[in-house]
Amino acid sequence: MTKIGLLSDTHSLLPIELANFLKSSDEIWHAGDWGSIEVYDKLKKICPIIKGVYGNIDGPNFSAHTPENQIFNCEDVKVLITHIGGYPGRYESRVRKLIIAEQPKLYIAGHSHILKVIFDKKFQLLHINPGAAGKSGFHKVITALRFQINGDKIENMEIFELPRRSLLG
Repeated sequence: MTKIGLLSDTHSLLPIELANFLKSSDEIWHAGDWGSIEVYDKLKKICPIIKGVYGNIDGPNFSAHTPENQIFNCEDVKVLITHIGGYPGRYESRVRKLIIAEQPKLYIAGHSHILKVIFDKKFQLLHINPGAAGKSGFHKVITALRFQINGDKIENMEIFELPRRSLLG
């Protein structure tokens, strides 16, 4: 069993409450728009295994730390992570091609700032967007997820929520 902490769109911010939520993770995955390398460094102190992709705000220097796409296996689950990718029925063409070629069981994207967990019947995969963990954007609640991968099962999903206004004051 592997405990995963999942977040996206930190935009240079890692609230202490969220850092505490992630502490029990075996791995932390980030779906882009880190905002700064300091967020990466802070996450690395919480958990030694960090996987992620760069987002549209991260710039060329960040691509030295993270790729555009991550494709890997976690236990018996094939995972695809990218920043901008869409969602079931509305995937970006680049991502749609990756999904068809790689056939992941779990597809993760960020960018929208909207928390979504949707099973895609057409491609037989679970699509997750963890929402936004930073204070920049239109979202009113900071969100992230924690779940477990146990063999080929994705289970015990928990949602982290923090009112964004608590960080703006």
